Amino acid sequence: MEPLDADGRAQIDDALQRWRQGDCVLGEQWFVFRVSPDAPLTEDAAAAAEGGVDNAEGAVFGFAVLTQTCDIVRDCGERPFLEVCPLVEVDEDKLHEIERGRRPNYAYLRGVADRHLAADLDRVMTVEKPVVAQWERVAGCIDDSDIRRLSLALSRKRARVAFPDDFVGFVTPLTNRISSKHDKESEEGRALRALREIRVRAAPSWDAESVQLMFWFIRNEDQPTFERQGWDVLLQAWLKRVPVRGRFGEVGGAVLTLDDLTARDYVESDPLDIDHLSSRDE
Repeated sequence: MEPLDADGRAQIDDALQRWRQGDCVLGEQWFVFRVSPDAPLTEDAAAAAEGGVDNAEGAVFGFAVLTQTCDIVRDCGERPFLEVCPLVEVDEDKLHEIERGRRPNYAYLRGVADRHLAADLDRVMTVEKPVVAQWERVAGCIDDSDIRRLSLALSRKRARVAFPDDFVGFVTPLTNRISSKHDKESEEGRALRALREIRVRAAPSWDAESVQLMFWFIRNEDQPTFERQGWDVLLQAWLKRVPVRGRFGEVGGAVLTLDDLTARDYVESDPLDIDHLSSRDE
């Protein structure tokens, strides 16, 4: 069979003009991946190995398109492929963590969140555009803020910094505190849930013999004060968990909004992904 002619490609291009990054298809779909029949790691891989094949497939609740919109709508003769990832079912608490950006291996898509579905960024599959052209489109992003949220999630997944091992050990008392208190119905727990993100800057660099650390706890604009303790008291309590030690000869911190943070400070700092700090020795 020959590849599609110009008229066939034009029909595919026309069908994809409404599709955008983050759009979804719902219903039973099949995620396909390569496996090693001699060393299967998942149930789907084990089933494939029993059949003597090295391609496995597993049922998922749908797919989200990860390819950028500009490439989705380009001529399929020039750009025939799209990247998709599975939609997975999560509980309310996990969905909330994903929405807050605390689960970098997932992306929050408001268009399917009411079904308790999220995009699983750990699994990505390539399909040709005619496959997607046959799907019934469900918008994943509702407005510009959703689009920016998805873009940030994809960026964090692919560009997440590998912190030095000594920093991981240094910051563990703080990250353990945050993890243990985040979901508690306490003033500290509510404060942690009110933060957009936590970022850390190392000066002059992470590899320097002597490093100055600055932690930025970025809050929402509508909460300049916080309940009884206030942000300053909470900040000092958090910084006590990371006293000066070893290479880290100076440690500072601030609670502020994105408007308070300069563009340079933002791009020269790294997100502190609490659930994904790990040492190579672990």
